Amino acid sequence: MDTTKNNDEIEIDLREIFAVLMSKLAVIILISVLGAIVAFTYTKFMIAPTYSSKTQIYVQTTSSTPNSTAQPSVGELQSSTYLTKDYLILCKSNPVLKKVIEELKLDMKEEQLAAKISVSTPTDTRIITISVTDTDPWTAKNIADAVREAAKVQIVEVTGVEAVNDVEEASLPDAPIGPNMKLNVIIGFLLGFVIAAAIIIVRFMMDDSIKSQEDVEKYLGASVLGLIPLIETADSKKKKKKR
Repeated sequence: MDTTKNNDEIEIDLREIFAVLMSKLAVIILISVLGAIVAFTYTKFMIAPTYSSKTQIYVQTTSSTPNSTAQPSVGELQSSTYLTKDYLILCKSNPVLKKVIEELKLDMKEEQLAAKISVSTPTDTRIITISVTDTDPWTAKNIADAVREAAKVQIVEVTGVEAVNDVEEASLPDAPIGPNMKLNVIIGFLLGFVIAAAIIIVRFMMDDSIKSQEDVEKYLGASVLGLIPLIETADSKKKKKKR
């Protein structure tokens, strides 16, 4: 019995909350739209657009010369996979970063430059992709080219591979990759919706005033013997008119 009663009370509360939210729907939508406008304004004028430039290199080992017709063994393939992971680390090693900073006279530390660089490789290949993100397209391109050249020297010196060849130079990005205006506006709208709904629900839950006969029976556990209607007198009407 107690469980059924509690479930009934929860259901009534949820209905009341839903009714309150529906009665304030216009306010919720207004605040949601304001949140979307704030997100749009912040994204448009406060966040600088970012550009990405990409370059690729190919690591040529002794057993992978262009004129070689011999099929690589399983051991050689496994060794090549491990070496490729080493190449990725070498592309962002401190010697490479320092050389790029000195060459381009960048006003940043190695950690800041490393955060702009992303290095990846397709599965089962020795092609390494170097991507650089920056707020200036020319800076992104120049850094990508400089990292490529410095990484080629570093890979040859450390691993002793035969050669590291260029696959493609860094291209000049013609369009920014971020920020995502549409996503930010949607997030702003949803945040405004959630905040407005949360405020309304909290105010409703904190309001413990008695407003109806049902509230007296629900919260005080007492039955109402009668209701006294509110009668407006002539004096009260005059006061309303004066106001």
